[in-house]
Amino acid sequence: MHSEFPAISITRRLGDSPRQRGSLTGETCPDLFELSDGSFAVIGTDRTDDLDGMLPADAARADYERIVVISRDTLLRAKRDIPDA
Repeated sequence: MHSEFPAISITRRLGDSPRQRGSLTGETCPDLFELSDGSFAVIGTDRTDDLDGMLPADAARADYERIVVISRDTLLRAKRDIPDA
């Protein structure tokens, strides 16, 4: 964890749990969470090495940031829990 980030906690899952989405173990699947500071955390597959060179010219990634991929199903099931504002 980076020291410039304040202490935060996970307040809720967005969408269905991995088990509800069909994971047999329910333990190692993409997931989305809302954090106590209003930001979001994503568990996904690190695809930084594959996608970093494909970012549009107006996109940037800091050294401590990673490009994380989640399945379409994971995001669509979370949509109902993502606030509009």
